[in-house]
Amino acid sequence: MEMAKITSKGQITIPQEIREKMDLKKGDKIIFIEENGKYYFQNSNKLTLTNLQKNMKGTAKEAGFNDPDDVEKYIKQLRKNKKN
Repeated sequence: MEMAKITSKGQITIPQEIREKMDLKKGDKIIFIEENGKYYFQNSNKLTLTNLQKNMKGTAKEAGFNDPDDVEKYIKQLRKNKKN
């Protein structure tokens, strides 16, 4: 268990071990989540990515992307078309 002290401005320093585990870097934003009277915080970038991946699940297959090679070919084609 880690502990942090609140400053007079309402700020806290997240302990280094927790920052490393959560992959938090300078300038990152965190989001506070309340569930049943308990508060949690998460790296907002990772939460956004996780939600995006969950919401997009199956979309790649529907678009015809079956593996990373298909995506790479598509990007190359887009770049080629952009040059023309």
